Amino acid sequence: MFIYLNDRFVNETEAVVSVFDHGFLYGDGVYETIRSYGSRIFMRDQHLARLRRSADAIGLTIPIPENRWPVLLHEAMTRNDVGNDRIDAYLRITISRGAGDIGLDPALCPTPTVVIMTKPLAPPSLQTYRDGVSLIVAKTRRNLPTALDPQIKATNFLNNIQAKREAIAAGVFDCILLNWESHLTECTVSNLFFVQAGRLCTPALSCGLLDGITRDVVLNLAQELQIPVDEGSFGVEAIHKADECFVTNTSLEVMPVTMVDGHPIGNGAPGPLTQQLHTDFVANRAKFLES
Repeated sequence: MFIYLNDRFVNETEAVVSVFDHGFLYGDGVYETIRSYGSRIFMRDQHLARLRRSADAIGLTIPIPENRWPVLLHEAMTRNDVGNDRIDAYLRITISRGAGDIGLDPALCPTPTVVIMTKPLAPPSLQTYRDGVSLIVAKTRRNLPTALDPQIKATNFLNNIQAKREAIAAGVFDCILLNWESHLTECTVSNLFFVQAGRLCTPALSCGLLDGITRDVVLNLAQELQIPVDEGSFGVEAIHKADECFVTNTSLEVMPVTMVDGHPIGNGAPGPLTQQLHTDFVANRAKFLES
């Protein structure tokens, strides 16, 4: 694997970051995960805009000019023989505060560390989409937004990791995190949707969740399909009583959820609105790929 590190592509054995890097010491950094369909990157500009927004929120200067990113991302795919007619690419951009003396002052780090990694995308099986997945509601709560803004896609991911440990221990696909008021927020790496009486429901951003790129795509598709949408504050009982449920992210697209906390959602199979939205997503995704 070839990895872009700071100013050049190097072999993975040479891709070494200092133990004094504040990303390693304190989780002080931001990141984005992106995918391609063939050679075309999905919602590239939106992902890069969110990366800049996250960096701005923590006072981190991205040392790469905006017009340089498309070239670097495509070179990363080409060097690793992904993002082509044979295999889609998974890309991750990480920008940390950089190496500096031990201490919390960002000024200790004169130069940020920039990493671009890419590998073959391993999408879920078609059977997973046919059967749906199971979730639990985690005991771990989502970070309080006034403590750590969920709109910052930060490398400090311990909150989500603790929740993921619960999902692994329970033998389920993932878990749902509640906020400080016991309202639904999101899963560890995906946004949450459910259907009640023909209405598409999803937690509002004010509940303390990341504004997912695919989440926005699905909301726009629902509007085009004239599906009523409710963004609001919902308790756990809303999921337990839902007719359908699904999660979204860049890699999963629209993944049906058929069980939560051991209870079937609806009739225990992917619902019609979920299937319609995924079908529409697939049919329209060329519109969301870079030109």
